[in-house]
Amino acid sequence: MDTSLTTTRTMHAATSPMSASALKRPSKLYRYATRADLERALQFGEFRLEPPAAQNAPNAIMPFGPRAAPGFLTLSLASAWDESLFDASGADCCLVINDAEQFGERIHRAAQRLLPSWAGIDAAVSYGRPSPLGEVFSRPRDHATEKEWLFAWRPTQPTLVNKPVTITIGSIEGIAELRTRP
Repeated sequence: MDTSLTTTRTMHAATSPMSASALKRPSKLYRYATRADLERALQFGEFRLEPPAAQNAPNAIMPFGPRAAPGFLTLSLASAWDESLFDASGADCCLVINDAEQFGERIHRAAQRLLPSWAGIDAAVSYGRPSPLGEVFSRPRDHATEKEWLFAWRPTQPTLVNKPVTITIGSIEGIAELRTRP
């Protein structure tokens, strides 16, 4: 198992070697889904952490490539606005997170409360080459238009992970907004 996921420190896997600018989250994050799901995310801060394979389900938020990294729970967002992701994900709405730094810290704190013996990290996905963070952060080059930013957690002790969990970070109405599909 990849031992690099031992902290909640933010990394940007797409740049090597790691530079100071590569250690920052993007200024905004985007989640494409149904309006009903995103209204709950905005109002209550509900987010579902799923095993990577579960995100390949027909009603997944974003259609990222197959993931063969067992033992993780992940939350996938995009790091750029892209109208084509509405079609790719079957979404009718987008949650625009205007303060990705505050959002990321709140996500990690909530996950730590629910999964105290897990290690978490978030970073950009690497396309067309292996990520230094391991297979869960690596995708084929033909998925690069997705510009995925991934939050991932793994247990610090061996365990079987096969069920999603929902975390709640409280209302994010002060740092996010909903945009309807153009």
